[in-house]
Amino acid sequence: MKMSEKLVDLSLITQMQRYANDFSRFGDSFVFIHKTAETAGNGLDMSMPMRFGGLLFSLCLAGDVSVDINLSNYHITADTVAIIGPDSIVKINEVGDDVDLYTLFISPEFIRDVNIDINALGPRMYSQPRNPLFKLSADEMSLLKRYFELLHITAKESSEDVYTKNISRCLLASILYQMMQFVSKRRESEADEPVQFSRRMNYVQEFIRLVHKYYRKERSVGFYAGKLFISPKYLSLIVKESTGRSAAEWIDEYVILEAKNMLRFSGKNIQQVAYELNFTSQSSFGKYFKHLTGMSPSEFIKA
Repeated sequence: MKMSEKLVDLSLITQMQRYANDFSRFGDSFVFIHKTAETAGNGLDMSMPMRFGGLLFSLCLAGDVSVDINLSNYHITADTVAIIGPDSIVKINEVGDDVDLYTLFISPEFIRDVNIDINALGPRMYSQPRNPLFKLSADEMSLLKRYFELLHITAKESSEDVYTKNISRCLLASILYQMMQFVSKRRESEADEPVQFSRRMNYVQEFIRLVHKYYRKERSVGFYAGKLFISPKYLSLIVKESTGRSAAEWIDEYVILEAKNMLRFSGKNIQQVAYELNFTSQSSFGKYFKHLTGMSPSEFIKA
């Protein structure tokens, strides 16, 4: 049976201010909410599932929250961070009496404007766990909590100028890098443990490794499928099933992240960036970039 859900944006989430211990909003970029048991209401009608187009980070310091995410039930408990991707369907079932929860709602537009060094996205970082909850140590929780609070203070005490936006962008990038480091450390500690990969998972892991190696020159799914000696259709299927993104989306993600970094930080002009990324012309690069980001390369540089 198809699940109907309410579409939620930052303006609707702002209504939760009345039910939060602490709250801040930075324009259409993100909303920060700190909620404890002292603020009993949820702030939104949770009787039906909701779909938020952006990224949701929830840091649970104490207590328990029962939540359905994409039809599966989870319990967010103390020392746990929940990372809920764009367009997920979320329904909060119950909030514990002793809950202490930090939550960031980040708009899809702001996510796309965050620059991440493509070299940080190595092959071992490709696999988003099916479980959106991630258990942290006390020290990791403390560190992540400080980043959340810095974003909150920046939004609450600063005006919506270019400096504040850049500060917020860098803080969000730091949170993402920090989570990558947490994941990487755990995977390194598990490296000596025997892990059984199916042939499909081996294909997916090798695909990401190849994209990491060739994305500057090759954007065709067929190229990578050929390297793996499988059909493009089969490659797209297994990558989508394993990671939630299609093979083409992974390729585009690598190319766009690198394009953004080069446009903003390399000192190269648009034509040089297009050449570096193996586009036939500046025009074809511009069309590709605008299709995926909603703005031209020159607009992105000025933004």
